[in-house]
Amino acid sequence: MEDLKLAVLIDADNISPKYVKVILDEAASFGVSAVKRIYGDWSDQRLKSWKDALLNNSIIPMQQYSYTTGKNATDSAMIIDAMDLLYSGNLDGFCIVSSDSDFTRLAARLREAGKLVIGMGESKTLGPFVKACDQFKYLDLILGHQAEETGAPTATDTAEAAAMAQAGDDTAINRDSVGKLVRGMIDEMDDGTGWVRTSRVGDQLIKRYPDFDVRNFGSKSLNKFLASFPEMEVEERILANGNPIQFVRVRPAPAPKPPKPPKKSVTHKAGAHPGPKKRTARKK
Repeated sequence: MEDLKLAVLIDADNISPKYVKVILDEAASFGVSAVKRIYGDWSDQRLKSWKDALLNNSIIPMQQYSYTTGKNATDSAMIIDAMDLLYSGNLDGFCIVSSDSDFTRLAARLREAGKLVIGMGESKTLGPFVKACDQFKYLDLILGHQAEETGAPTATDTAEAAAMAQAGDDTAINRDSVGKLVRGMIDEMDDGTGWVRTSRVGDQLIKRYPDFDVRNFGSKSLNKFLASFPEMEVEERILANGNPIQFVRVRPAPAPKPPKPPKKSVTHKAGAHPGPKKRTARKK
């Protein structure tokens, strides 16, 4: 199977150069970055910090002057380029890198054309843009998770960033809602054994929540994330060809303990009285 050809389009006005490696690594997990462009007014000193990142990663800067105050000409230039690339017919998908919800309609239009749309931005990104993408990656959460793995100091705490993401959108997912959803999926997909492939669960989670990523919850893999729920059990099996495959199920409820038998009570026949207790003679 050939790798997908992607266009990576970055909005330099609200994305920091510290995310450039995360952006390109995430794009590489989906396919080949055939087009890499970044948009902004490069005469602005604020964008000077992008220079080394562009040179080292072969990202083409697209100049867009700000014609008037209060209008974001960068967004318009990025949208026009995306549509030109769409009609060229040479690409399979787009990575729209911005925290700006103004790209919501662009993401929806690209999906209507049958293209894969990967959104990337910070956890402050509003829900409409997130939901308009096939998948959405929170760059600050991913960078924070990587820093935790390497032990590098970081100002971004994963739990705090996740809380910020949820606070910005009342439809954002949290750990409890994911657990409840997964239990329902297992019940729907159960073939009678109680076990369901973890890959099927992961596919359904992405379809329902484009911003779902186990790294947002501090896990390295979907299997470890599912196994972290006390009510779930993950099992690995080896196929005939030697390849491993993972399954998940909801732990069966423990069998109820059998009731204790009632204590036997001593009954006496009607009219009968118990005789006097025998006394034992004391030794002198």
